Amino acid sequence: MRYRKFGNTGLEISALSFGTMRLPTYDNQPFSPKIIEDEAIKMLRYAIDQGVNYIDTAYPYHGEQSEVLVGKALKDGYRDKVYLATKCPLYKIKREEEFEEILEEQLKKLQVDCIDFYLLHAVNKSKWKDIVLKFDFISKLEKAKEQGKIKYIGFSFHDDYETFREIIDYYDKWDFCQIQLNYIDVDNQAGIKGLKYAAEKGLGVIIMEPLLGGKLADPPVEVSKVLSPKKTPVEWALDFLWDLNGVSFLLSGMGTMDQIKDNINYADRSDKGMLLDEEKLMFEKAKFVYDNMALVPCTKCSYCMPCSFGLDIPKIYEAYNKTATSKFEAAKAMYEEIEIKADSCRKCKKCEKVCPQDIKTSEIMPKIHEAFQKA
Repeated sequence: MRYRKFGNTGLEISALSFGTMRLPTYDNQPFSPKIIEDEAIKMLRYAIDQGVNYIDTAYPYHGEQSEVLVGKALKDGYRDKVYLATKCPLYKIKREEEFEEILEEQLKKLQVDCIDFYLLHAVNKSKWKDIVLKFDFISKLEKAKEQGKIKYIGFSFHDDYETFREIIDYYDKWDFCQIQLNYIDVDNQAGIKGLKYAAEKGLGVIIMEPLLGGKLADPPVEVSKVLSPKKTPVEWALDFLWDLNGVSFLLSGMGTMDQIKDNINYADRSDKGMLLDEEKLMFEKAKFVYDNMALVPCTKCSYCMPCSFGLDIPKIYEAYNKTATSKFEAAKAMYEEIEIKADSCRKCKKCEKVCPQDIKTSEIMPKIHEAFQKA
């Protein structure tokens, strides 16, 4: 395993970290609370044994059961081998006192006295203003640090570059941040500009969604044609990020043992400045092709679920996105299997309020219905 300096913390973190958002489940449903406990623990411990030293979880993952599972996995001496990260669920906060209450709950679920890296989860413009600033969460983070309940303070981010910069500049003691980045999203959200800005400020920068919610693991046919056959699409996507200055390490939500083994092998070959000029041009071309085919920028995070009217929103988007590629027949078949179709959307906009990608579901669902009706 390769290790990298993590901002100004003085720590060295494995190039690959383990995100516990997509663990194996009994019902084969992503993010389900029905985690296959033995298998998930085996996977986490295997990764740690191979040198992965950063484990990431969060309050809502797997129906609020991910933290419980991680707590169990880090028994038998494994807690001492890793840095543990979890997140304050800003979406859940209604009262100022809930910061301390939820942190205590997380410590109990994780079965630890201290969380190494504590993040404000999925910060955007409204959450920053209406929750973080309103309830003075920066002071609460500092107090928790003084009490020895957390060690390092950071945030994960989903909004535009201007908001990202505002948050960075507000507090001069951020230790790290977590941003969405891949070879498609270079100009989306914080983007490459945000990566550079945070790194210049001395923050460690964690990259999430390196595979764009899995889309870059099996990219559209036309994108695949652009990528060199020398490596798998997954390795190319990860190498794009490992090559960049400012990237501390990648966070991968691995759901199978094979994914873990493959990604660990890729990490072992990683380095900054590893790409040739022609390979960098290849990514620019792949992005151009992808941008002209992708219809909805859904990463299948499922923050929009459950829908009050029974729609499987990520699944509908997945089927719709397939229509933009040569996999159109597969798209039709997938959509036909969905019981509650896009025309059942009642435009309540509840999902839009929590979508990190700011997808306007109420506007897109009628278009999807029309597209499949014509098909």
